[in-house]
Amino acid sequence: MSKPQHLAGLVGDQMEIIAFRLQGQEFCVMTRTIREIRGWSPSTPVPRSPHEMLGVINLRGIVIPIIDLATKLGMPATVPNERSAIVVAEVHTMIVGLLVDQVSDILTINGRQIQPIPDVATSFEPGYSDGMITHENGMICLLNLARMFRVDDADLYAA
Repeated sequence: MSKPQHLAGLVGDQMEIIAFRLQGQEFCVMTRTIREIRGWSPSTPVPRSPHEMLGVINLRGIVIPIIDLATKLGMPATVPNERSAIVVAEVHTMIVGLLVDQVSDILTINGRQIQPIPDVATSFEPGYSDGMITHENGMICLLNLARMFRVDDADLYAA
């Protein structure tokens, strides 16, 4: 499998990622999509919202949806605790808070560290991931928030 088209020019280039844990696994996103990282605080539930949406919070006068990233990825729901964090990201034109178990690190990586996810079957769909990053502490799954959230998801998560 070749490098995804939007990552093709990154071979040899440095990029920053933010790494975090979900259900004992390491994931990351490019820092250019991140606005801030906040400690966990409860959200206000919204009736009839999508199952991955925990509710909304007021972020300096802007109401944003809080998404349980583990649930969005098809994993068991996160049980927030004092180490949990909300990663506030801008995806398309939407601001969302992503609940993660804990933020691990902010790293600068080389594009050569991104490896394609191996083909498991001929109909393999990479889905939300752009590949795996080889790192001294193991492998980190690089998530693509633009594919994870559609342009029209703002209507879906609106309070």
